[in-house]
Amino acid sequence: MRNSLIALVLLVFTAGSLGAQTDGTHGGFSPYSVFGLGQMHQSGTTWNRGMGGVGIAARNHRFINILNPASMTARDSLSFMADMGLGGRMSLFTEEGKKAFNTVANIDDIAISFPMWRHTAFMVGLTPLSDVGYNISYREMDVYSQERTFTSVGKGGTYQIFAAAAATFWNRLSVGAQFNYLFGNIAKVSGVTNGDESYRTMVSGDSLQVNSVTAKFGIQYEQPIGVGSYITVGATYKLSSRINGHSVHFRELGSYDRKTETAELNQKGLRMGDELGIGVSYRQADNFLAEIDYTRTNWTNSRLDQVKGFSNVGDVVFAPSVGQAVRAGVEFTPNRNDIRYFLRRCTYRAGAYFEQSYYTVDGAHVNSLGVTLGMTLPVFRWYNGLSVGLEFGRRGLATSQVKENYFGFNLGFNIFDIWFQKRAYQ
Repeated sequence: MRNSLIALVLLVFTAGSLGAQTDGTHGGFSPYSVFGLGQMHQSGTTWNRGMGGVGIAARNHRFINILNPASMTARDSLSFMADMGLGGRMSLFTEEGKKAFNTVANIDDIAISFPMWRHTAFMVGLTPLSDVGYNISYREMDVYSQERTFTSVGKGGTYQIFAAAAATFWNRLSVGAQFNYLFGNIAKVSGVTNGDESYRTMVSGDSLQVNSVTAKFGIQYEQPIGVGSYITVGATYKLSSRINGHSVHFRELGSYDRKTETAELNQKGLRMGDELGIGVSYRQADNFLAEIDYTRTNWTNSRLDQVKGFSNVGDVVFAPSVGQAVRAGVEFTPNRNDIRYFLRRCTYRAGAYFEQSYYTVDGAHVNSLGVTLGMTLPVFRWYNGLSVGLEFGRRGLATSQVKENYFGFNLGFNIFDIWFQKRAYQ
């Protein structure tokens, strides 16, 4: 019970910390985060990410799976579980011989899960949704041979608080529902500074406060195919939802000419894209898991390209579109009960993914391709563990796009405890 209280305090504290970070701390850094709501954060805990981000069809009683609410019922009957993840990324950007390097670190997720009554479970947590972080500048000479410097800076991001419940029927069919509250702040500023001080500096920007309420539904069906072997099919669907909040657009020309426009976003018809996910997994007892997932998000009706702050990206043509992803991963534990060799009790993971962005730039999607590795080291008793994950990937696969080569590192703390134990005394 003590571990449970500690995890609950961590959840409350971290929710406040992440909320405070939306005013400008870089949760991610990429020139592609200038578009729309920014660069979408890869969902899932360190456990999911070590296998390429799969989890729609995974049922595991040792780890929290936040990708499908129906998976919560795969648990020991009196177990309490908590997960907290930290992540960092190093990125190298290249374009036409130019290079730039950046590193970021942030809290990735925190979640707790526990049973409510027989065959049911509950989960609550918080995780990033999208990241905005970029600092772009370049110089050019005008027709009068005067040097001008163009700069564009963006900070912030969005997060989601979620609460979910699930139940299992006939020992094979599990269904779950999840409530999501999305919130965040995004700030974008662009400016032109002239080398000749007789010319006035021009600055414009947008401050966006966004929030939205949506729901996600999940289902899993587990079919035994032999002694200790199972095939599981899973699916999820997240509803499209209206984007609320407000925006402030400003423009300054020199020190004395400033104009400000304020707008309510719920009057602009902005919407989050819906999301459909399907997956299939094969599990052998508690030693081996293999899974492949497909997700599709539709942002074509989001209207992000028609509102300042989401679409004003210079001469580049930005358009919301359909995003897709294919992910595959495996997990293997040699011998969870080995008493001689610690490494045989550890769990090893590997995965790969291909992801297509939810928007197009000049008519082309910004695609990503990556591979992942992961490992969980058991700590103390039960299923407590320390998980680590590595990610190697590239974004911007088209010839004309900025290349982003990145290396990611994730660290997850898995807490497991048994509630309401009755002690026997003699």
